[in-house]
Amino acid sequence: MKHIRNFCIIAHIDHGKSTLADRLLEYTNTITQRESQAQLLDNMDLERERGITIKSHAIQMNYIQDGQEYVLNLIDTPGHVDFSYEVSRSIAACEGALLIVDASQGIQAQTISNLYLALEHDLEIIPILNKMDLPGAMPEEVKDQIVDLIGCKREEIIPASGKTGLGVADILAAIVARIPAPVGDPEAPLQALIFDSVYNSFRGIIAYYKVVNGEIHKGDKVKFINTDREYLADEVGVLKLTMLPKPVVKTGDVGYIISGIKEAREVKVGDTITNVARPSLDIIQGFEEVKPMVFAGIYPVDTDEFEELREAMHKLQLNDASIVFEPESSAALGFGFRCGFLGMLHMEIIQERLEREFDMTVITTVPNVSYMAMTTKGEQIIVNNPSDLPDPSKMEYVEEPFIKANIITKSEFVGPVMSLCIQKRGIIINQSYLTADRVELVFEIPMGEIVFDFYDKLKTISKGYASFDYHQIGYRKSDLVRLDILLNGEHVDALSSLIHRANSYDFGKRICEKLRELIPRQQFDIAIQASIGAKVIARENVKALRKDVTAKCYGGDISRKRKLLEKQKKGKKRMRQVGNVEIPQTAFMAVLKLD
Repeated sequence: MKHIRNFCIIAHIDHGKSTLADRLLEYTNTITQRESQAQLLDNMDLERERGITIKSHAIQMNYIQDGQEYVLNLIDTPGHVDFSYEVSRSIAACEGALLIVDASQGIQAQTISNLYLALEHDLEIIPILNKMDLPGAMPEEVKDQIVDLIGCKREEIIPASGKTGLGVADILAAIVARIPAPVGDPEAPLQALIFDSVYNSFRGIIAYYKVVNGEIHKGDKVKFINTDREYLADEVGVLKLTMLPKPVVKTGDVGYIISGIKEAREVKVGDTITNVARPSLDIIQGFEEVKPMVFAGIYPVDTDEFEELREAMHKLQLNDASIVFEPESSAALGFGFRCGFLGMLHMEIIQERLEREFDMTVITTVPNVSYMAMTTKGEQIIVNNPSDLPDPSKMEYVEEPFIKANIITKSEFVGPVMSLCIQKRGIIINQSYLTADRVELVFEIPMGEIVFDFYDKLKTISKGYASFDYHQIGYRKSDLVRLDILLNGEHVDALSSLIHRANSYDFGKRICEKLRELIPRQQFDIAIQASIGAKVIARENVKALRKDVTAKCYGGDISRKRKLLEKQKKGKKRMRQVGNVEIPQTAFMAVLKLD
């Protein structure tokens, strides 16, 4: 056991984690020249296209130092704020972390938040200065920032480059020297923490775990404590580039188990595996439940595909434990699911994965957050969907979730960033200069305001330099109203939204204008209205397509023309009564693109 090291790589998005992981794998000869490719661990198509890590990936390396062989278990983690849940799971399975900072960009918001996650679990931190080969690198300034942040000595920071391979040997030596070996009792009853699971269409569900105490043998009868299910360990082993079966996985090691599990609900990430013959009664602590931030409805375009969508969602949930969903129905869209996501990027990725991996065509409704409504009878209702909001006459007040946002940016962009946050009803709490030209701004801001386009706008006004990180701080009272959209006098519940009264008029007007452009013209006039309760606050009309029925009358009496026009008018009237308006998918997402 004393020759095992478990560590993860944490950093802000795009600071070069996956590229550095490639170099570590090459240096330890874990992969051959033939297998190597850039960002080897990012094996999903979406990850390779977007150049981001979405899932954590575990891989084992063998490293020889001074004639002694060491086993290194590396977990590469995502850097985007939406996937911090993946990071928290990886950290729970490690004793140390490589903190990677880009030498040309310095410390950014996600670096800090991932670092705090690691410190909470008492991990040994090894600071690494990456991208030293870039002409824009500022090693001395960034070293000062790292020393200020974690209070290490300057000489402990390892300069490296994922592209050229500089410093890889020093990193491996530091991992062996500084990261503690896992502690655990090989003689104790088996305890293993599940930190991830994947679905394989041939072998069922494969769970990844770290053995904390005891050991797991092939053919053992094992029990998952939280779900209280028992299985036979058909195959156990360690994770190389592919899965490598072993007769036994020992204390401190990271491995996988295949036990023919078919149901997604039977594997809970954070669960503890134990042996049926010698059970451990304790559950491994230190694992947190996921808190979804953004809610949206996902509906199949073809209503017959509801059951297939349910299956697809369950399989996705296996691979991405941070998505929560429950069935709901909408008058406009039929049956679908109310899903909770960690953020907008997460929502986009899930939608894309549904389309690619499961061939589902889905409609996503306008995203929102969950609110608390207090009724006059003193009941508290959680409102995930604007249509759940009680009648204003029965409602005492509404509370909305607030977050604390940390924004790090260059000093020249402080003005625009501040005005953006204030426009989004934010309150500035603190402003501190990290260096002469880098500022950290701390805001308290309603979660509902940052859901749509906040992050995009922030990147635009700061020329891509601002980094953003947030966590929830609870609920506060707000003057919120439900804004309904009516098409020809009929409610479209999928377009309703909860919004602050001060912004409602402007928002209602803009959304009506946007919908007028997006809804195709019919044979009859379509009235688009925005209303709060019974009061209509904005209206736009989609003009009817008019067929020229008088074209065949040339000359002759005017009464002939009039007769034809009257007949057309009656037809239009009847059509308006029975005709319904087709709403394209773009109209549901119109709210996101108002600007």
